Amino acid sequence: MELRKILPHIITDKQLHARWLNTLSLMENTGARKISASEDPLTVTYIILKHAAEEHRHAFYLKKQIEKTGNVLCPTYAPEYLLAPAFSKYYLNQLDIEVCRYLKRELGLAGKELRFAAYLLVTYAIEVRADELYPVYQEALEAVSSKVNVKSIILEEEGHLEEMISQLKKFSPQWEFHAQKAVEFESRLFSEWVDALAGDLMMQ
Repeated sequence: MELRKILPHIITDKQLHARWLNTLSLMENTGARKISASEDPLTVTYIILKHAAEEHRHAFYLKKQIEKTGNVLCPTYAPEYLLAPAFSKYYLNQLDIEVCRYLKRELGLAGKELRFAAYLLVTYAIEVRADELYPVYQEALEAVSSKVNVKSIILEEEGHLEEMISQLKKFSPQWEFHAQKAVEFESRLFSEWVDALAGDLMMQ
C-alpha cells in the first residue's frame, strides 16, 4: 500500500485527520527525544541542539494543526488518539536498534561513539523520509483545500538533510555506504508502518 493512496481517505475524515496529525506529532517528538538522549553533555554541538529544538517545535506545530481539522481533541499520545499506535511508537525505536546493531557489527562502535554514529545515521534516514512524506502530504492537503499545511516543516526538513550530510562527511569517508544501509532499514520499516496504517483504517 502507498501512503499517497491512503492520505485522501484520512484527510477527508476529520477524526482520522486529527489522529494522523497527532501520530506525526508523536513521531517528531520521539525523534527529538532520541536526539537529546544521544547528546554528550560536554561535546554537544550547536547543530545537534538546533535539530532537537526544531523537531520538538515540529511536534508542537503538528499538535496545533489539529485545531484546523474541526472540533476534535487529541490531548495526549494515548493509543485512542493515534493511527496504528503500536507500530507508530515501534517504528523509530526499531530503526535505532537496527542501526546500532549494524554499527556494532560493522564498525565495532560502543558507548558515546555508538550513540553519536547512530544519531547521524538514524536521523539521516528519517530526514530522507521526511523530504518525501511531507511534500506528498502537503499535495494531498492542497487537493482538498484543507486549512492544514506543513510547508514550514518541509523547508526546515530540507535544511536538516543538508546538515546531516555535512556531519556524515566528517564521520566517515564511507558515509554514503553506511547511510544507505540506514535508509534500507528505514524503507522496510516505513513500508510496514504504511501497511499498519492501512489495516487500521479498514477497521474504522
